[in-house]
Amino acid sequence: MHQVEQALRLGVLIPGDQLPTIKEVVADLAINPNTVAKAYRELMREGLVAGRPGLGTFVQRSLGGGVTADHTAHRRDLARWVRGCREAGLDHEDMQALFTSVLTTRVGRRPGPAAAGGARHSVAPQGRQALGRPGGAGRADRRRGQAT
Repeated sequence: MHQVEQALRLGVLIPGDQLPTIKEVVADLAINPNTVAKAYRELMREGLVAGRPGLGTFVQRSLGGGVTADHTAHRRDLARWVRGCREAGLDHEDMQALFTSVLTTRVGRRPGPAAAGGARHSVAPQGRQALGRPGGAGRADRRRGQAT
């Protein structure tokens, strides 16, 4: 279901496109047919796809805003950002946390309690070291066995 929603958001699937049959998905992904049927029912319930008896399941509407050309430029920028993060020694979880913190923060404002996942609190000096702030080895440096 998530793959279909992502394809709808990115413009890979557009209204009128036919989804693969449950049998085809099961053969390609080796997952339980009930799981696929449940996902298709959920997509139908959300009005994203509709079944046509004897013909298959078809996309009814897309998700997201903007046009595919906009997505292409943003995807290119994001790929550049990911390369820079990898070069800086960040792993998948580091990048995901960083991206999520920016995504949930209003531009020009510091994250509030909801964006930070709880109440604001002070970090003791030893906590700053563990977070890779001045006064201690950063996470990427610790992986390489270097101190900052």
